[in-house]
Amino acid sequence: MPNLPDVVLWSIPAFVLLAVIEMVSVRLHPDDDAAGYEAKDAATSVGMGLGSLVFDFLWKIPIVAVYAAVYALTPLRVPLLWWTVPLMLLGQDFLYYWAHRGHHVVRILWACHVVHHSSRRFNLTTALRQPWTSWTSWPFYLPLVALGVHPAALAFCSSLNLVYQFWIHTERVDRMPRWFEFLLNTPSHHRVHHASQGGYLDRNFGGILIVWDRLFGSWVAETERPVYGLTKNIATHNPLRVATHEYAAIARDVRAAATWSERAGRVLRGPGWQPAPPAARTLPGPDAAIGPSGRAASGAAATYGGVRSTTP
Repeated sequence: MPNLPDVVLWSIPAFVLLAVIEMVSVRLHPDDDAAGYEAKDAATSVGMGLGSLVFDFLWKIPIVAVYAAVYALTPLRVPLLWWTVPLMLLGQDFLYYWAHRGHHVVRILWACHVVHHSSRRFNLTTALRQPWTSWTSWPFYLPLVALGVHPAALAFCSSLNLVYQFWIHTERVDRMPRWFEFLLNTPSHHRVHHASQGGYLDRNFGGILIVWDRLFGSWVAETERPVYGLTKNIATHNPLRVATHEYAAIARDVRAAATWSERAGRVLRGPGWQPAPPAARTLPGPDAAIGPSGRAASGAAATYGGVRSTTP
């Protein structure tokens, strides 16, 4: 097994230092239009981050077992060399884009990722607001292991990706140089991602590179000031509720569902999906098509959805 460092753990002192610098900066040079800091919100974000370290360690046990089995079965091997590591990181970042996008469009996956979007603030402590149910991401990275990337090398690349994204959770940086904004994820791009306005919803999924969003049509530039949080925010700072509130909402919706197709939709469709209302019974008009039973044929009912939301 490659002897690679745990980049996230090594970066914790830098995380703390940068967050303190940002807090001091906000205090000394406040921006009345920025979301800024709020003590309970920041404490919740830090608590979610500390809890994620514990839960991630537990989830890694079965996930590493699956990765190790796949790695043992594949005949392919990617050596750990100076020029292969950037290629591994590129592959991991590409799969991260699809994992991230998937966690916005499938509700059971969104139940994990919603934690990271649950703050109405946007600062460096928001980056620490991580889910406690991160078992939902591992299938997206199986292709890399099947291609011969060692699970430890994959973990190293994932750590680099996560550490890179820490600094983009800030309102204190406006724009980077144009070439940087074109290629890489930046605070401007990520502010859009955390916004709750309709035009900003479900955009800018990139981890390190923003070019994936440009290639696959999910990129939007920051124009109006973002409003952070969810389309229906939660009113709690309880870490356990923050971690589980969407799972609870899914359970309530599944119990209330009338059909099995609705139950499946509540779990597997988008976070804002609603079943189509029953077709209204109307008398046949002069141009209505009359079926064999003598009743007017009705069209398909319109469906609702497309709005990312959650229920407290």
